[in-house]
Amino acid sequence: MHLPPIPSPDAEARRAAIARYDELAVPAGALGRLAELGCWLAAAQDTCPPRPVARPRVVLVAADHGVAAASVSAYPSYVTARRVVGAREHTTPVAVLALAAGVSLRVVDVAVDHSPDAPAPDSPLAPDPRYRVGAGTGRIDRTDALTEEETERALAVGRALVDEEVDGGADLLVPGAIGVGATTPASVLVAAVTGAEPVAVVGRGSGIDDETWMRKAAAIRDALRRARPHARDPLALLRVAGGADIAVLTGFLVQAAVRRTPVLLDGLVPVTAALIADEWAPGARDWWLLAQRSPEPALALAAEHLELTPVLDLQVRLDDGSGAVAAVPLLAMAARLLAETGTAADTGITPIAHAGV
Repeated sequence: MHLPPIPSPDAEARRAAIARYDELAVPAGALGRLAELGCWLAAAQDTCPPRPVARPRVVLVAADHGVAAASVSAYPSYVTARRVVGAREHTTPVAVLALAAGVSLRVVDVAVDHSPDAPAPDSPLAPDPRYRVGAGTGRIDRTDALTEEETERALAVGRALVDEEVDGGADLLVPGAIGVGATTPASVLVAAVTGAEPVAVVGRGSGIDDETWMRKAAAIRDALRRARPHARDPLALLRVAGGADIAVLTGFLVQAAVRRTPVLLDGLVPVTAALIADEWAPGARDWWLLAQRSPEPALALAAEHLELTPVLDLQVRLDDGSGAVAAVPLLAMAARLLAETGTAADTGITPIAHAGV
């Protein structure tokens, strides 16, 4: 699949932001990571001072996973469809937080298995065929997650979603995922890319007990055996051991970089997609910010590999972007700090000069 060149954020705007912080009437380095956020946003927007984010957008991708049949989750598979309904009715965590933070939310059903209770074609809950990749994915400890055609379609769907959002005015994107069992393929992909052993990536995901943890570890081990021969081929990894949601988000993250649109990352599934996206399109990571630290061990490994430092330490374990939405107001604050804080020259607030000391 052809990809256009990945642009870099504007280095001159970043340098201008750093220089402006040096002029502010605050002690050197006193604004800490807030200053870093402002510089990152200035580079992404190609302007200094940066504009406050005006139209942040969560895009929540939903899909089922065949590996859920191995009892690797605390929830049955049909919960995926129910969570889609909850997100659309604004009763799930990310939907509630999005309303509080002034962030709009879009839910896209790419591979939820609705059978045997599929909505009628004219139902508002019926999936939009323009974004459908399939109805669930293969059980990765035994078979491939996707066909080659499904993988290519998923990547194309993700890229199309970004084009629609950016063309519609979105200036900050938050990718999220809904899917029972999704942290299992995500953990496999992280282990395959980073070289970690299965036990190092197995987390508690949906809040699993010890017996479920052991089943999940076995499924990851078996899937990793199938995935490791493809460790240097990101698209083959998606096909063999990923899923429709991870593949869609991979295309989404690459296209966000192509369209020069900043992204706030949060959750193991979106961060795993980022890991694969940067393998596929090196340099895309420069457009992403990791919103918060998660207790999922695979996420920590992926973040280290991507050299992304979390902004917050909320310990949120969800994949729906909740932690990222919580960080959106910080970006608005960082932009306003850079634009509106008085300079030392304007205010006369300057440090004492200790000549000869």
